[in-house]
Amino acid sequence: MCGIVGYTGPRRAVDIVVEGLRRLEYRGYDSAGVAVVDSAAGGGGRIGLEKKAGKLANLTAALAEPDSPVGPSDAGTAIGHTRWATHGGPTDRNAHPHLSADGSIAVIHNGIIENFAALRTELEDRGVEFRSDTDTEVAAHLVAEAYWSLDGQNLGHTSTDDTPGRLAEAMRIVCRRLEGAFTLLVVHRDVQGVVVGARRNSPMVAGRGQGENFLASDVSAFIEYTREAVELGQDQVVEVTADGIVVTDFAGGAAEVRDYHVDWDVSAAEKGGYDYFMLKEIAEQPQAIADTLRGRLTEHGEISLDEVRLSDQDLRDIDKIFVIGCGTSYNAGLVGKYAIEHWTRIPVEVELASEFRYRDPVLDRSTLVIAISQSGETMDTIMALRHAKEQKARVLAVCNTNGSTIPRESDGVLYTHAGPEIAVASTKAFVTQIIAVYLVGLHLAQIRGIKYSDEVAAIVDQLKATPDAVAEVLTTMEPVRKLARDLSGSQQVLFLGRHVGFPVALEGALKLKELAYMHAEGFAAGELKHGPISLIDDGVPVVITVPSPRGRSLLHDKIVSNIQEVRARGARTIVIAEEGDHAVEPYADHIIRVPRTTTLLAPLTTVVPLQVLACEIAAARGNDVDQPRNLAKSVTVE
Repeated sequence: MCGIVGYTGPRRAVDIVVEGLRRLEYRGYDSAGVAVVDSAAGGGGRIGLEKKAGKLANLTAALAEPDSPVGPSDAGTAIGHTRWATHGGPTDRNAHPHLSADGSIAVIHNGIIENFAALRTELEDRGVEFRSDTDTEVAAHLVAEAYWSLDGQNLGHTSTDDTPGRLAEAMRIVCRRLEGAFTLLVVHRDVQGVVVGARRNSPMVAGRGQGENFLASDVSAFIEYTREAVELGQDQVVEVTADGIVVTDFAGGAAEVRDYHVDWDVSAAEKGGYDYFMLKEIAEQPQAIADTLRGRLTEHGEISLDEVRLSDQDLRDIDKIFVIGCGTSYNAGLVGKYAIEHWTRIPVEVELASEFRYRDPVLDRSTLVIAISQSGETMDTIMALRHAKEQKARVLAVCNTNGSTIPRESDGVLYTHAGPEIAVASTKAFVTQIIAVYLVGLHLAQIRGIKYSDEVAAIVDQLKATPDAVAEVLTTMEPVRKLARDLSGSQQVLFLGRHVGFPVALEGALKLKELAYMHAEGFAAGELKHGPISLIDDGVPVVITVPSPRGRSLLHDKIVSNIQEVRARGARTIVIAEEGDHAVEPYADHIIRVPRTTTLLAPLTTVVPLQVLACEIAAARGNDVDQPRNLAKSVTVE
């Protein structure tokens, strides 16, 4: 989730933009850059560009050099960017901003342009040479072409009541051609004092100052200068000058905007108004799921996984799959096992990466190893991956971090698009990893002829509905927060589930252990009578994830019996069940409702209350929710 900042006004713009980027560092990034619009000697204008891979310190050091292209500019218009790599690795050449071929346009971008490959081919056929591997660069070239195509028309530099601004009109022309999710900011070397932005399915907000105005990913970038903001809607273009903010839709029509006052402090603004990064990241899960799905289904109803890099024949040759991961990634792999085996009929084993190479697993060229890691730097998973490669197995990475070690060393990669996670306890990584593994399973089923494209498309349509389902769950979490505060004095909590509900129980227990420092265990509900039921005592909270009674009624009936077993022994039963499931009501002390979904997709909704429960119990116990004791975000040692 890249950080973007735009500024125009009387101050030294490069300083404003760099400071804004610093306030956006919490979002996570792997490169940074700025573009400043300045007057050139002898008339006209120029764009001073500086960008560097790595942390913001690398950029600020480059800006301080006497020969920096930005130089000691006092210019009042600039844009800046911190990049979380998606298309193209985290290098200087792929860092933003990107320039058009003639150097007239600089652009920064947050999101994914799904049809960039076709647009790039079109531009290359017209002789445009690309300087990067990114999807973003196509926007720079297209805006430049659109701008010059408007030459001679009755357009001003900036919009008035009766004349559209030329740069804003060029942006509208281009946006009508783009597919996917994007926030774009552009500046033109000959258009002083103007920044134009556009958004579709990606965040952007404008800041209203006194004689100056701002654009940014979120208000934390400019809250030091103004607390007056403008909420920008879907498919809108915004033109910002020092004197005003003009918003239109992509067709050029007037757009309604909502002004609001920001009453958070700077720290809260970085967290989007949430008390903790973890709560913010829980709330971001619908968008993260949508972003991970976006662009991976063709118009013919097929799965398109361009990054995978394994040929169709390679995938047809697979006769066994291992899924490896640690912690939350391992639990996501357990969920994925059910789907892959169901859809492909290929046997799947899920292994803790830390144990994988020590037990000497049987691997060969027909084995596919799916290595799951949020950071791509998990040392246990790296060593397991290397062992698999030594045994000639094919390795496919599922990862959230472009250019990290695990994707680089794998034969193929499927990136999740969760954006950075700041909180140590993973939330949106879990759901996007499940989505990614499901896409792999569907891709395999499609290639191997197990499922027809219409069957795959039907399942993907169900997947596409999950962001709305998760969003619906999030609106009903206040009773869960209240329950969490009530449970904060408990000594232990047990979690039960069957089928895909079992890995969800493991994940719920893991979150509670990580954050609340409580004894918590997840069990397959059928194992209760084989030992764990001895843990049940009066008042012990037991959280049970109940499968849908539709489709797999046997699973549902079995777990209702398990609820009765623990309640008969004094347990305090907390039941997560889909809407309309009345069979659980007589045996539940607390019911948490989730929308109806198919059995395989249920973990994407049922895990959300468990995340909120763990977070709120930890907060009620006075723990540091985002930085729990003894834990690190990425474990880079074995």
